[in-house]
Amino acid sequence: MTDIPGARVKPRPDLVDRSAPFLPVGSDIRQVFIAQAAPNFGFFLITYLTGLTMSWIKYRCVAVTKDAIYVLESSKLSGGAKPQSLVATLPRHTRLGPVSGRWGRMNLIGERHWVHKRFHDQVAAADRDAGFAR
Repeated sequence: MTDIPGARVKPRPDLVDRSAPFLPVGSDIRQVFIAQAAPNFGFFLITYLTGLTMSWIKYRCVAVTKDAIYVLESSKLSGGAKPQSLVATLPRHTRLGPVSGRWGRMNLIGERHWVHKRFHDQVAAADRDAGFAR
């Protein structure tokens, strides 16, 4: 992670490789992160303790290029790390953050998503690249 303004944060190579087939040919993925969607954070606690709400949680991989933001549906068992289909394409000027805390909250495609702290630098870098101040 870096706090240098304008510095490019490297995305996880495995997520880049797995997301690329769902994006236009030649897309340069600048940031990529995993997000989970559920009506409220309590679903994650129930899933962690019992597994009962796992079917209601959506696992997403979000890939950001210079031209667009791609929201990809991922397999549940991969925890979001193995995209399976393109759900939506958002304009590049869409603001994703700010996110904070262990699980940062954001709204994507009309749904509440949570992003783990390990990906917050990717979200911040995507917003910086789109011209949003930190």
